[in-house]
Amino acid sequence: MRVQSDNLPSSRRVLIAGASGLVGQHLLQALLADASVTEVLTLGRRPQPWQHVKLQPLIVDFAHLPALPPVDEAYLALGTTLKQAGSKAAFHAVDYAANLAVAQAALAAGAQRIALVSAAGADARSHFFYNRTKGELELALRQLNPAGLLVARPALLLGDRAALGQPHRPLERGSQRLMGILGPLLPVGWRPIAAETVARALTDLLPTQQGVRVLSSAELQRHHRLNAMEQTDVRS
Repeated sequence: MRVQSDNLPSSRRVLIAGASGLVGQHLLQALLADASVTEVLTLGRRPQPWQHVKLQPLIVDFAHLPALPPVDEAYLALGTTLKQAGSKAAFHAVDYAANLAVAQAALAAGAQRIALVSAAGADARSHFFYNRTKGELELALRQLNPAGLLVARPALLLGDRAALGQPHRPLERGSQRLMGILGPLLPVGWRPIAAETVARALTDLLPTQQGVRVLSSAELQRHHRLNAMEQTDVRS
């Protein structure tokens, strides 16, 4: 369910880390289209072809972030894979350290609310390195104590990585095909989820988030269904 426009803060300045990614691209599109957003600052390692009057791209070294311009909200969507990173240390540097550094810099720049794209199974006590890293990041963000923290834990993400110029992920593609067959038989929280669905829930809910909220993949899907029903009611 979307937040009513009259409940939204006005003149919002937002930050996105990872806007070139599967979820990040949808965060970017949604926030640029949002009338209550006046500025969108993107942090990335390389230039991107985007152009928009609201857009302020900033090329950074995530290991040595500069002081950031004033922002009200931050969306953390940086991520990689162990295979792409090449080592556990390199993976940790992106999925944990870079996201945490952006959150710290955003809070120093005035941000009150933070949204994170995490993953199903995130658990700081997990025996699995991937899940443990995601959980440790969630815990570290809680300890920063922002006014609002919204965490999305999606199941397998659906989207066109090739269109984004991202590396091919054979295991992910095979899983998507298998889940396409088995998906209707699985509990909703285990089913693959569109990257756009994840992004929409975060952009809808973060502006008024107070305290900590963790959105399971089932809750993300439920939010999408409620939005679809609202839009159907408006058209009818």
